Amino acid sequence: MTGPSADALTAQERAAFRDAGYILCRDFIDAEARARYDARFVQLADGRVPLPEGMIAMRDVMVVKGAVEPPTALHGINKILNFETDPVLFAYAQNARILDVARELVDASPDSPLYVITTNVFNKPPGVDGRHPLHQDLRYFRLRPADGIVASWTALRPCTRQTGCLAVVPGSHLGGLRPHGDPDWDYVNHAFYGVDGVDQARRVHVEMQPGDTLFFHPLLIHGSGRNRSAGFRRAISAHFASPRCTTDGRDWKTGRHIRAVGGAN
Repeated sequence: MTGPSADALTAQERAAFRDAGYILCRDFIDAEARARYDARFVQLADGRVPLPEGMIAMRDVMVVKGAVEPPTALHGINKILNFETDPVLFAYAQNARILDVARELVDASPDSPLYVITTNVFNKPPGVDGRHPLHQDLRYFRLRPADGIVASWTALRPCTRQTGCLAVVPGSHLGGLRPHGDPDWDYVNHAFYGVDGVDQARRVHVEMQPGDTLFFHPLLIHGSGRNRSAGFRRAISAHFASPRCTTDGRDWKTGRHIRAVGGAN
């Protein structure tokens, strides 16, 4: 799959997403935008600029536990999350091409806003374990229905088998939410839960070059391996929710990290 146009998904692309749980869009985000996101991440991770309000920089568990001494601050950061208060990075979640695709995949009307519910820049440095167990993102969300949520995940650096690309289990989104637990690993980053009993032979490794973007369902089982290279693997990501989603308790749209984007908002 090479991905949809900037304007709409074809019937075949919608069917592919329904069946496999993901669509890979090659060369989807331009080099100038990628360079801005990447440079801003490095500034934040290296401590050159203070973190905006609400943003969190997560150190890798091997660094926290003293198993690895990172040569730079950047080498110790596993990811930053909650970048909605940073205008440089949040421009990613406002990208018109991404919103066009996300809106169709969650079946939102053209004039309706979408809601950004999570934002991350994933950094997989060399020299640490860095694996992310096979999991489903819906494990982290209270919103329902699941088909009202979609992720976009864009490579900022090459994401290959060598650097620890994503691996997905096609069609696994059709099986519902599975139990998650802590993997039996020596080192696993905080809140990186995994699904037990996944048939590893069903995995498809999704190698991506900078600008390639994966859109995927929150029930799709996916994860990533070690970075065995001397460089960094890095990607920027956001999850979008349709306004038709609901949750028990308070109005989820008023959450601290929730932002409305696109549409007549």
